[in-house]
Amino acid sequence: MTHSRPGRIAVVGSNMVDLVTYITRMPAPGETLEAPDFEIGCGGKGANQAVAAAKLGSAVSMVTKVGSDLFGDNTIRNLDDHGIDTRHVGRVAEKSSGVAPIFVDPTGENSILIVKGANADLSPADVDAAEATLRAADLILMQMEVPLATVTHTVRRAAEWGVRTILNPAPAPAGLNVDDLRDLSFLIPNESELALLSGQPTGTEAEIEAAARGLIARGIGTVIVTLGGRGARLVSRDGVVKIAPVRVAPVDTTGAGDAFIGAFAHFLAATGDVELALNRAARYAAHSVTGRGTQKSYATAAAFDAFCRAFPETA
Repeated sequence: MTHSRPGRIAVVGSNMVDLVTYITRMPAPGETLEAPDFEIGCGGKGANQAVAAAKLGSAVSMVTKVGSDLFGDNTIRNLDDHGIDTRHVGRVAEKSSGVAPIFVDPTGENSILIVKGANADLSPADVDAAEATLRAADLILMQMEVPLATVTHTVRRAAEWGVRTILNPAPAPAGLNVDDLRDLSFLIPNESELALLSGQPTGTEAEIEAAARGLIARGIGTVIVTLGGRGARLVSRDGVVKIAPVRVAPVDTTGAGDAFIGAFAHFLAATGDVELALNRAARYAAHSVTGRGTQKSYATAAAFDAFCRAFPETA
């Protein structure tokens, strides 16, 4: 069984329109190549994580900004179609919605550009305007495709409200002061983001643990380091737990990190068990890379249950 009750999750974050080109290789400067396929999909780290949690059964609200264009209309419709509360999705006049050109090679690896567009207009005032919704949440999810000031403001307000927070510091901004995150409940970086935030090397297991412990010493509650094919590491004041990966044949890794975080939020809100939530999240992310695209590759609760039966958790 994947959850005990629906959790309430609020996402203060980004939305993007994914412009996905499947390539044989990247062209050299000045070179034009034919690519075999192209798709348009709804994405953005915030929206992806929101959709993953919603597909699994959480009650999800989104605080975000879209542009005054067809992409904005489509983003709101997509969130609505997934049952996500869009009362706090604002429109920005005379500005484009966020877009993400994505290039996927034959191995499933991807290269991504992002244009923030209206996401850059999400402000601390928007967070305050959504206070009633945010206070009622079990968890608030954040990422770094919106202004840093909005993220740090959300962390501070959530601490005042007694609501737990999760931050995926991607893409990691150079100007982020870890001291501004001292009330954060969960930080979920990858190795390079951990190195940037901690100022320490992360080339070995011991260095990863030391860097994460350094962040905890500065006031962050728990650090979860995602390591791709090596799984993840849960680092807290109680010690370190290794989260095993699930071996699958990848088709498209785009959005796998967001699948992991959205699923983690869902299972944490539903069960309160951090380690269980991470193991389920690892399996959910593994399932996502077996299909093309981002949100459309995310499993419903029923499909995920079937996948878990085929790939039982490692003892």
